[in-house]
Amino acid sequence: MQYRFDYEYFQKSADYIRSKVSRLPKTALILGSSLGPLAKTIKDPVVIDYKDIPNFLLSTVKSHAGKMIFGEIEGHYVLCMSGRFHSYEGYDFEQLVIPIRVMKLLGIERVILTNASGGVNKDYNVGDIMIIKDHIKLNGSSPLRGPNVEEFGPRFFDVTYMYTPALRQVARECGEGSGLTIQEGVYMFMPGPQFETPAEIRAIRTLGGDAVGMSTVTEALTAAHCGMDVLGLAVITNMAAGVLDRALTTEEVTDAANLVAERFSGYVAEIIKRIDK
Repeated sequence: MQYRFDYEYFQKSADYIRSKVSRLPKTALILGSSLGPLAKTIKDPVVIDYKDIPNFLLSTVKSHAGKMIFGEIEGHYVLCMSGRFHSYEGYDFEQLVIPIRVMKLLGIERVILTNASGGVNKDYNVGDIMIIKDHIKLNGSSPLRGPNVEEFGPRFFDVTYMYTPALRQVARECGEGSGLTIQEGVYMFMPGPQFETPAEIRAIRTLGGDAVGMSTVTEALTAAHCGMDVLGLAVITNMAAGVLDRALTTEEVTDAANLVAERFSGYVAEIIKRIDK
């Protein structure tokens, strides 16, 4: 199916959100699987259910709250999406532009994308945080497929510096003294919902991937098209298939995310303090 979203389609979502909040931030967060506890640190929250936003999508993953939250983190006003959308939920890639384009219309200038990832690099450990410096996407269509909406960006656009170097530098500096092990590497997108096979993980490692996951890339591409700054943070919640001699479970991902949640929340809050000036 080819989608013909026009500017007004996204404007309807943005207008509804504006009617519910008294102020709009410059920084947005999108929280990945089992990273919802970060949303609980937001003070004086204004919460909007995804289901109430016209032309928006619905999150079907149980660990995703499905709420848009406006409020303060360490005195800085932010928009937080607690729960995101994936192609494995049944959405076409073209539909996955919706959240970021709505953010653009709300005046968002920079977005922090977080996710739970499998560690491919054998030097990584569960609980590490990987700053995404680049990604590999070799499957599925682009979220920018179909008629281009010129109001958001050009038909063809460069992604050399998609993961904004200045934001990555801030993330590296904030990692010092955080109690977290900070890595920097390449994120490999896989469509899911199944975890990858050991053979696929070996192939990803050969291609230069350091971590693997089922999200983030479509959002980063859409943000780059819109001219927004992007910071990607992958929480290594499990070692990918074949790295350890045992099967993977969703419970393992959830447990690892919960263990690092408090320190990760503090780390992200420190990054926000540094970039939201």
